[in-house]
Amino acid sequence: MTTGRLAPTPSGFLHLGNARSFLLAWLWARSQDGRVVMRIEDIDLPRCKREFREEALRDLEWLGLDWDEGPHAGDDIGPYDQSTRFEHYRRALDKLIQAGKAYPCVCSRKDIEEATRAPHGDEGAVYPGTCRGRFATFAEAAEFAKSPPALRYAFDDTPISFHDEIQGPITIKPRDLGDFVLWRKDGLPSYQLAVTCDDAAMGITQVLRGRDLLQSTARQLALYKALALPAPKQWAHVPLMLAQDKRRLAKRDGDLSLKALRERGVKPEKIIGLCAHSAGLVQRAEEFSARALVAAFDVKQIVRSDSALPEPIA
Repeated sequence: MTTGRLAPTPSGFLHLGNARSFLLAWLWARSQDGRVVMRIEDIDLPRCKREFREEALRDLEWLGLDWDEGPHAGDDIGPYDQSTRFEHYRRALDKLIQAGKAYPCVCSRKDIEEATRAPHGDEGAVYPGTCRGRFATFAEAAEFAKSPPALRYAFDDTPISFHDEIQGPITIKPRDLGDFVLWRKDGLPSYQLAVTCDDAAMGITQVLRGRDLLQSTARQLALYKALALPAPKQWAHVPLMLAQDKRRLAKRDGDLSLKALRERGVKPEKIIGLCAHSAGLVQRAEEFSARALVAAFDVKQIVRSDSALPEPIA
């Protein structure tokens, strides 16, 4: 069975760009008679807040996006909040260490930025592999740094290929990404490790998310293989929704948050219609319910270019 997921990060209020991505992910799963899992991606403990979690769930319910598993569907604070699953991620990390696929790193962000000819990718400066093979053990690295080191994934040189339903065939070379972080110096798991573990554990078969996370798929496919976990079969990375000034929307854009729009009396059908129009699903930004769009949904209809909001939302 097809299983998709909605995975908000409660580090701020959801905005229109979040709404569009979640709508498209929901439509893709529902159009295939699939299930939807709600997962709260709150591993960044200093930034994620309970109030944002509750508002995100309220926003998505207001838009008419439902789910079959997760908070408000029988598991209110249970295994669908990533902050409760650190032991699960630690076991996966231990497997990678034992397999020689993870190594300690004592480099600071400044060290990486200042590395000779360090190119930049989607996550900033590409790690040049300074600590790969440098320390025999985690303890040795910790003693050198006088603090716990990070742990990085030891990428091999094999290009990673997959098919994206919107972007087409994709091939990414590991050297263009660098050895990415698995476990941070502050004791928190990385997004890449947590998402891989959870998508496998929750039986996720399709992933739709923003195009800015396209290269993360290569990292995650490497982890699925290294951990012998089943990977999602369908991937789709959608273009971004931009503000009127062509700037990327962010959670600091308070007036475009779903909470602010809801409190101003904007109808959820207006938001759904705007998101569907900007994604290329309908010709005009008319009011629609999410459910009304399911039958005609085709992921290949989604536009491939970023789109800006046409006008202020009243």
